[in-house]
Amino acid sequence: MSTTHIKFLVTDVDGTLTDGKIYMGGGGEAMKAFDVKDGYAIHEMLPEHGVTTVIVTGRQSEIVANRARELGADSVYQGVGDKLAFLKTFAAENGVTLGEIAYIGDDLSDLGCIAACGLGGCPADAADEVKRRAGFVSAKAGGSGAVRDFAERIIKNNTTGETVK
Repeated sequence: MSTTHIKFLVTDVDGTLTDGKIYMGGGGEAMKAFDVKDGYAIHEMLPEHGVTTVIVTGRQSEIVANRARELGADSVYQGVGDKLAFLKTFAAENGVTLGEIAYIGDDLSDLGCIAACGLGGCPADAADEVKRRAGFVSAKAGGSGAVRDFAERIIKNNTTGETVK
């Protein structure tokens, strides 16, 4: 059985790269917490293995833009309402199939992408429906190394041909 080489990791933000908590002050969004292990996977591990990281989120946040720049994420798309429609357009524009994309997310808005991609993953604390549909459920919670865990799976898929889905 042949497996597809993953070229892109597309990751959700809230509940995946973060613990899903949004700290609000009087002036609006004030803070999000990101895990350094996830950051290392995006900044060091995936590029070393030829995997491009794309961040997609339904919200708008300068915090996310800043973190993406710091990590050297290749692309950041914010305010995306229909993530599956976005993903299909993204694949076509980049000359890849959905099978060459890995997607990790935690909630129902991520479900279509998880099901459509070559590798679909989620954090341990994802919505139950997402966990049932994902080919890979991390032992780590969102914002606590789940993206790093998934990155290691992608690298294993690409180097050994062992696939999740």
